[in-house]
Amino acid sequence: MTLLIKARSVKQVAEFVQARVLGDEAVQLTGLSSVESAVPGDLVFVDDEKNLCLALESQASAVIAGDFAAGKTNSKPLLLAKQPRLAFARAAQLLCSAPERKRGIHPSASVHPSTQLADGVTIEDHVVIGEDAHIGEDTRIGAGSVIGAKVRIGRNCDVYPNVTVYPGVRLGDRVIVHAGAVLGSDGFGYVRDQATGRYEKFPQIGRLEIEDDVEIGANTTIDRGAWDVTRIGRGTKIDNLVHIGHNCQIGEGVVIAAQTGLSGSVTIEKNVVLGGQVGIGEHARIEEGVMLGGQGGVLPNKVLRGKGIAFWGTPAKPVREYLKGLAALARLARKE
Repeated sequence: MTLLIKARSVKQVAEFVQARVLGDEAVQLTGLSSVESAVPGDLVFVDDEKNLCLALESQASAVIAGDFAAGKTNSKPLLLAKQPRLAFARAAQLLCSAPERKRGIHPSASVHPSTQLADGVTIEDHVVIGEDAHIGEDTRIGAGSVIGAKVRIGRNCDVYPNVTVYPGVRLGDRVIVHAGAVLGSDGFGYVRDQATGRYEKFPQIGRLEIEDDVEIGANTTIDRGAWDVTRIGRGTKIDNLVHIGHNCQIGEGVVIAAQTGLSGSVTIEKNVVLGGQVGIGEHARIEEGVMLGGQGGVLPNKVLRGKGIAFWGTPAKPVREYLKGLAALARLARKE
């Protein structure tokens, strides 16, 4: 999607992000950029003092920085914020906007007569919506998406093209679902007949509930519960190519990076951070505030606990313990 940029003054941006200005508040900002790619009119940010000089010497028209920049004198305005990266993200919300979209139902869409569409809904071309679905105010359903029967989607949601939402799934308000995601598919559950050796499907008749302000990346898949519910908590952010198995319980404010896989019945408590390519076995529990580094692995039924503690490796251990183990192996190798 091509975003539209609306020019704003430094003063307007500073007021929006609650920053203090040093310098000319009337300077007009017409874009955002990295320090390396900045051109006149751009706003940039720096998180630490070591990169401040590069930002001040760049072609950017203004710089968001922390209090470490308070004593600097420069020809370009500085916007001082306690959290420069966050302030920059909020400035982007002010400066950038999506093109105005055409509301209403595209003629090629197939919408069941029993579907309830609130005011301001956008249904793009070749969308299919099943019976008794409900789409909330100002929500967009992207081209080629399929919304199953009895699905509930809240207000101000953005469902990108070619998303499949299976019957009965519930999405809260302000949910973003990127292209190709599949929500509510059957979990991987089978029972083996010991007499014949054949696998028979275990019922996958539960639900999937996604709470407010969740974002789900492209080609991510989230299974419905086997007989109860898979739940994604408020404010959780899920990257591309993630798989979440049936009956998983994901808490609020969780961050899950790309190519992570969760087996069935995993519990992830609130404010957990999972790096890329993490793998978690069935019935494992990751307790509040744990950070698990990329390619970390958690064995089935295990528990990781320790708010603010980083884990790494397979099986995952606290980083300090994991690095000590690597060092011991290196010493043994040198002795051979």
